[in-house]
Amino acid sequence: MTETHPLTPARARRGLRDYAGLMLRGVAMGASDIVPGVSGGTMALILGIYEELIDSIREIGRRRFLLALFSADLGTAFRVLNWPFLVAVAAGILTAFLTLAHGLEWLLIHQPVLLWSFFFGLVLASVFTVAGRIPRWTPPLALALGLGAVGAFVIVGLVPATTPNSYAFLFVSGALAICAMIQPGISGAFILVLLGKYQYVLGALTSGDIASLFFVAAGAGIGIITFAQIVGYFFKRFHDLTLALLTGLMLGSLRKIWPWKVDLAWLTAPDGSFALDSAGERIVTLQRNVLPELTVNGAFNVEIVLALGLALAGLGVVLLLERFATMREAA
Repeated sequence: MTETHPLTPARARRGLRDYAGLMLRGVAMGASDIVPGVSGGTMALILGIYEELIDSIREIGRRRFLLALFSADLGTAFRVLNWPFLVAVAAGILTAFLTLAHGLEWLLIHQPVLLWSFFFGLVLASVFTVAGRIPRWTPPLALALGLGAVGAFVIVGLVPATTPNSYAFLFVSGALAICAMIQPGISGAFILVLLGKYQYVLGALTSGDIASLFFVAAGAGIGIITFAQIVGYFFKRFHDLTLALLTGLMLGSLRKIWPWKVDLAWLTAPDGSFALDSAGERIVTLQRNVLPELTVNGAFNVEIVLALGLALAGLGVVLLLERFATMREAA
């Protein structure tokens, strides 16, 4: 079932305003990656840059770029690589990490229901808008969506494992985490928690463990280039099927970002104490989704109204972005 959709549109000549827009999309991706359970890849898909992002990363691992790079032909290397696009998006992601991390972390600790509600509406609306980009649904496409949804639903509900701290496993952890980071529906931070390496990598950052960080970064570098080759291939050969699978992953990830949860278990350090994140909070490893309580201390739970409003706001943001993108394509 080969399809002939191009992986990305022709690279038009972009101006300063276009690159500013790409940077803002990068900010949205970075903000999503900060929140465990929300993927920057989901945001890239919503904002219409996912396929170009995959294609641009894919070029880094291809023969013509590597030959130009290793022969020190930097002019050819820069012409081959879509570097202005990558720089703009990367700058936006970095800006989000530097400016929004503390604020989002505070919201996760003090107002988790409201933050999750916004992202729940965002991702739920994205499921419908991305699914709408498939012109004709067929049984194989519906099956791909179902498999993606079930796969993501199971993965986000797994309990983190106890794993070794060897350099080889750190390399693998970095590769898997970065793949998840650009994969719609699954968070890279969550994959590190699942592999039992979130606290270890966090400790390596704070203690300056250069060797451990090197192997994690090396795995991430190899992983993202390799993953881009695979996704790019499937987008070229099976565009609608791949899009259906990615839509399913977003649908299944809604289990992780349901706003109302009960904590059941926490990550522990080797000495038996609770492992803490960068804000000094316990790292939750197992939760159960619950329905919100209608009353609190005998009064109506106003948080439900606020949560519903933020979910609708997230839904509205996606619909507005989709409408804006449609208008630009028609212009």
